[in-house]
Amino acid sequence: MTTAALFIMLFIFMFLGMPVAVALGLSSLLTILVLGNDSLPSLTLKMFDVSEHFTLMAIPFFVLAGAFMTTGGVAKRMIRFAIASVGHLHGGLAIASVLACCLFAAVSGSSPATVVAVGSIVIAGMVKAGYPQPLAAGIVCNAGTLGILIPPSIVLVVYGAATETSVGKLFMAGVVPGALLGLALMVAIYVVARVKKLPRQPRASLREVLEAGRDSFWGLMLIVIILGGIYGGVFTPTEAAAVSAVYAFIVAVFVYRDIGMRQVPEVVVDAAKVTIMLMFIIVNALLFAHVLTTERIPQAIAEQIIAWDMEAWQFLIVVNILLLIAGMFMEPTGIILILAPILFPIAMQLGIDPVHLGIIIVVNLEIGMVTPPIGLNLFVTSGITGMSIGQVTRAATPWLMVLISFLVIITYVPAISLWLPNMGFF
Repeated sequence: MTTAALFIMLFIFMFLGMPVAVALGLSSLLTILVLGNDSLPSLTLKMFDVSEHFTLMAIPFFVLAGAFMTTGGVAKRMIRFAIASVGHLHGGLAIASVLACCLFAAVSGSSPATVVAVGSIVIAGMVKAGYPQPLAAGIVCNAGTLGILIPPSIVLVVYGAATETSVGKLFMAGVVPGALLGLALMVAIYVVARVKKLPRQPRASLREVLEAGRDSFWGLMLIVIILGGIYGGVFTPTEAAAVSAVYAFIVAVFVYRDIGMRQVPEVVVDAAKVTIMLMFIIVNALLFAHVLTTERIPQAIAEQIIAWDMEAWQFLIVVNILLLIAGMFMEPTGIILILAPILFPIAMQLGIDPVHLGIIIVVNLEIGMVTPPIGLNLFVTSGITGMSIGQVTRAATPWLMVLISFLVIITYVPAISLWLPNMGFF
């Protein structure tokens, strides 16, 4: 009875157009107060406890670091370096845009921010060079999803907090899949470029490549500091987030001087708004998860699946289908915080590595970012190109096939995700 009421209220509130976070919190609150045994004071204490989770402290710092890097000219420098490196290949500008997305994803940790920062520059450049606008928009829309897979990914931090999985291991697990997915998109672009005879850029001299690399050096060093510090055991992921925020501030204000001291408060306020939005979603979703746990819903589902004698590979098919459907209607953070408490215990029972499960979930959510009707990257790309959502969706669909093929590989070849985390540094 309680479980049915919880989900019925959730779907009614979402159908009425409430934000997902409000629908989660309100349905949980009403279920607990009307049908549950918890008191209001204990509920308040629970919400305070979940918001104090140490791992979640990484989120505001990574958001702030991304804000400094996005507001400054880091994206332009990385794009210049990418074009100098691979622009001479068939479809070189498009390949360079994917490389730029990979690099910027590693300093922003956000998919929409990657699409805005890179797409607002390279899409117009590709069109000017003779690329069809739908082709350029579709490539950047899909490549921007790397922002939630390549570390430092805020989505991986949320998954780590929700399942008590090492964020350090999750970050390292995202490196190889992120690089391989970026490479897969580049290969697909190269093949299409050869077939369609897309324009090539003049080959940059070694001096131009080195100058572009030197110009983007300080931005790229953020990747080395975060991953090198975590991988080398110098600091935890949460400490790495604080270090990255300070480093991004120094680079943007004092090294590149793209941002003046007068603009710093504005950047901090913008980052605070994003952080508040994320934390509001997280707290309400964790409250929803608390109700699920109290009602033993995850345990009941796990026991039922075990009773069906379902194999791990069969369960992963169910997980992928469920997440692909959820990704069409919800944003990644909410999906993880609702479904991870349900899927995680079952995966543990079936012997699936929690780090591998995290990467599978994130790759599914990448696909959700470019699938209608709620795919966030579709709306962002539409905003920066002036194309309709329908046009962007049609442009992104061919490249989406690369992501879906990659999902199948990453699901059933766990070594791709687990190679770095299992090297014994954690």
